[in-house]
Amino acid sequence: TMKIAVSSRGQSLESDVDPRFGRAAFIVIVDTGTMEFEVLDNSPNVNAFKGAGIQAATSVCDKGAEVLMTGYCGPKAFQVLETAGVKVVNDTTGTIKDAVETFKQGGVTFASSANADAHW
Repeated sequence: TMKIAVSSRGQSLESDVDPRFGRAAFIVIVDTGTMEFEVLDNSPNVNAFKGAGIQAATSVCDKGAEVLMTGYCGPKAFQVLETAGVKVVNDTTGTIKDAVETFKQGGVTFASSANADAHW
């Protein structure tokens, strides 16, 4: 089993994936073996003037997640995650549960680079 981080609009497995990683309302860390999960409140990062993605990426790394599933991951956040050995899956849609099930079935492609431009 492993830990997967998913950017989320809500605080349950039925919540929709939030396409924006750095500005997501929540980040849900799911154990693929048990489907137990922990919710990280990302609001302090959302309100950051800049560096929201970097802060969110650091939170994900601190929780020991091995994979991040989100819609769009900017270059700075991607760099932090890549350096920490966290794989990124972009263009994730549906619910958190859907995303994790797709991952478990091997239906994901790991990103080789960021897919969102830096926001200045």
